[in-house]
Amino acid sequence: MDTASILNQLNRERARLEAAIAALEAIDRTTVSKPGRPKGGTAFEFGANKQPRLGRRRMSPAARRRIGEATKKRWAERKATTARPKDQAAPKQSPGGRRRISAAGRRRIAEAAKRMWARRRKGKTATQKTAPAGTRKMSPAARKRIAQAMRKRWAAKKAAAKAASA
Repeated sequence: MDTASILNQLNRERARLEAAIAALEAIDRTTVSKPGRPKGGTAFEFGANKQPRLGRRRMSPAARRRIGEATKKRWAERKATTARPKDQAAPKQSPGGRRRISAAGRRRIAEAAKRMWARRRKGKTATQKTAPAGTRKMSPAARKRIAQAMRKRWAAKKAAAKAASA
């Protein structure tokens, strides 16, 4: 085989590979991309002679107006479907905008609290301690033993530190 035929075969092979690569790239471009702004900055994504746009996207005033009108329309429809009957009054609001409890409601709550505390006091006997359940009290003798043990431990630690530094 001479060099001319080898070069001819290699050129045909290169053309075949380039065609295969072009076909694969075309398939890749036709796949459905995700919604939103394209990533990267290839010529295909932005058009052959367009540069990728940097910075924030801006909405035109006309588009902003259309969206505002659609939102107002949607809220008007929603308000119309959930409108309160005319005979039913709106709940009373205080000047600050917050709802306040009435005097009668406050009285009911106070009476209920008094009844609850009366039941709790009635359930306790004179011998029961007033500390809530689950809390423990330490005797003075136990407190003294713990304090002595702590002093002894700290003295041993101090002596060990002194011996290590000397």
